[in-house]
Amino acid sequence: MATKTPRRALHGVLLLDKPLGWTSNDALQKAKGILRAEKGGHTGTLDPLATGLLPLCFGAATKWSQASLDADKRYRATLRLGQRTSTADGEGEVIEQHEVDVTRADIDAVLLRFTGPIDQLPPMHSALKHQGRALYDYARAGIEVEREPRRVTVHALDIVEWQSPTLVIDVTCSKGTYIRTLAEDLGAALGCGAHLAALRRTGSGPLELSKAVTLETLAEMDEARRDALLLPPDVLLAGWPEVQLPDDEAGRFLTGLRRRVALADAPAVRVYATNPRAFLGSAHIAAGELIADRLLSPLEVQASP
Repeated sequence: MATKTPRRALHGVLLLDKPLGWTSNDALQKAKGILRAEKGGHTGTLDPLATGLLPLCFGAATKWSQASLDADKRYRATLRLGQRTSTADGEGEVIEQHEVDVTRADIDAVLLRFTGPIDQLPPMHSALKHQGRALYDYARAGIEVEREPRRVTVHALDIVEWQSPTLVIDVTCSKGTYIRTLAEDLGAALGCGAHLAALRRTGSGPLELSKAVTLETLAEMDEARRDALLLPPDVLLAGWPEVQLPDDEAGRFLTGLRRRVALADAPAVRVYATNPRAFLGSAHIAAGELIADRLLSPLEVQASP
């Protein structure tokens, strides 16, 4: 009878380069098995047809996974102009085909129109829930569900390559932006239609694809090298204001006690012990008080990378 592989309590963030064709949860479960981790979660779904950066949180790091979910994202998107598909990406059937008579100046002008706050209609082929079911379940059954437009922000659209009918762009956007919808809307504005042919996530908040590892590489490593890839939980909070506590107050903070601080109010800060430097958790400052929000346990403080 086969014995189950024992799991370990790991605490940290793994930057994974998700492969094509895998769901985010499939990739998480594979990485979790390779690492023998007890507890883990991913920070934002990537469609199976998308590749790239998928931050995975293990153990104590899961307490701050929402920070990565809320962070701005960066993508490299490949658009096929002249074709609309039933799913707005390369998986669907071509439902419209048009000649592509578009100049670089035309593209520049349209990209400028879609930079800034825009309203998007969530696509039917998405994981957005309606009455407890994902929209793609309705779409596969041939059912169209009424959706409300959502306001998102596109911070930047930059052309990487333009070789008709293929347009490659870098997109920096707020959470919740549907790149397939953006591709289709750009094609409509150009007058020729378009669909998303390929998508690669290159960044999430402060985290970058260049530091990510593939599942194949992860599987080939020994356990010590795998563990060395884990980043500390506070990597998810880079950019938040930092508060350092004297050594004698770090323990009291970990018990949830409030503390008076001579600092301006702030909705979110990361808190550290001073000597040795150690991440303790996150908090907010209101009316001159440091108020804990999410804390590491003393054991998690010691175990974090």
